[in-house]
Amino acid sequence: MFGPDQAPLVREFLRFGVVGTIGFLVDTAVLYAAIGLAGAGLYAGRALSYLAAATTTWALNRHWTFRHRRGSAHPARQWIAFLVVNLFGFASNYGTYAALVSLSPFCAQHPVIGVAAGAVAGMAWNFSLSRRFVFSPRPGRGS
Repeated sequence: MFGPDQAPLVREFLRFGVVGTIGFLVDTAVLYAAIGLAGAGLYAGRALSYLAAATTTWALNRHWTFRHRRGSAHPARQWIAFLVVNLFGFASNYGTYAALVSLSPFCAQHPVIGVAAGAVAGMAWNFSLSRRFVFSPRPGRGS
């Protein structure tokens, strides 16, 4: 199915998936905390939870998934680049979430379903763009 040339890419994608799962847990925990403890609504709470999850996944991807590709970029610059290029994944992620919680009463009562669907929707964008523009081993390419 995959040749030996593709093994590093497959390993990165699997690690990215593990990190994404951790990000999903952070996203969900922060969303429920924002709603329950801070009184945030479904949308503002999700914006906060997404930022927390994105920061978590950036750090884990930097130190584990793409550690051999992270280059010499200053961490703050790389974090900003990660957030910028992942706006495509965010649009897909948040759009899926917003559609589900606004159109489905069940998803509005159980927003974790929308978070999960959004995470899956944004994953391919996030992996491709992060690998290419944030964790590129080439100098001067945001690495």
